[in-house]
Parts: sequence; structure tokens; C-alpha cells
Amino acid sequence: MNKKLLITGSFLGILGIILGAWAAHGLEKLVDENAVKSFETGVRYQMYHSFLFLILGSTNFINLRAKKAVFFLVILGVFLFSGSIYGLSTNTIYSFNFKIFAILTPFGGLSLIIGWIVMLIGILKTKDDN
Repeated sequence: MNKKLLITGSFLGILGIILGAWAAHGLEKLVDENAVKSFETGVRYQMYHSFLFLILGSTNFINLRAKKAVFFLVILGVFLFSGSIYGLSTNTIYSFNFKIFAILTPFGGLSLIIGWIVMLIGILKTKDDN
């Protein structure tokens, strides 16, 4: 599980850097300033959670079951939250109407919050205080 967390964290980080660079150097020519800021919010949350995976995969402060739960909740959350923001921010440049996915953004945020709560509970249950 640790290797899966580290690989996923690395992948999300790489993708976040690529998307952030595109937002700064390409997207700004295609959409308005508010859309770029919104897109950057998606990138920022993706990057926060890539670091979470790197930390979680490098430590043992929660058990394997909790790590798996956090992994799946955060993956779902990043996909729904950041992914829907990416689509909504770029809606004007594609023929597909991403506005139908706007309902997914809060569910993605809720999944991220629950992932952090599961991690907190896992930490609180740990008896070792090293």
C-alpha cells in the first residue's frame, strides 16, 4: 500500500505541475480570469493531496485498513472535486457542456473531508506516540 500511495502521490504531483503550468501559460489565453483562478483551485487541491499521499506512504502512523480507506476517499475526492473544477473552468473551450458535472464538486469536497477524518481517527487510535 505504501508504494501505491507514493506512486499515486508522485503521479498527482506531476499532473498538477503540468496542469498548473498550462493554466499559467496557455489557459489564460482561452478563458477569463475567474475561470483560470477556479482551475488553479483545482490544481492546488490536487497538489495538497499529492503531498498527503507522499507523507502517508512514507510513514506508519495509521494502520493499513485506514490507509486504504484514506487512499480511496482521497482519490475519489480529487477526481470529483478537482476534475469537475477543471471541466467547469474550461467549459467555454470545449463543445461538451461540463456544467452537468457541477453537482460533483461538493461530493468531491466531502470525500476529501471524510478522508482526512478517517486519517485523524486512525491517528487517534494509534497507541504508539513516537
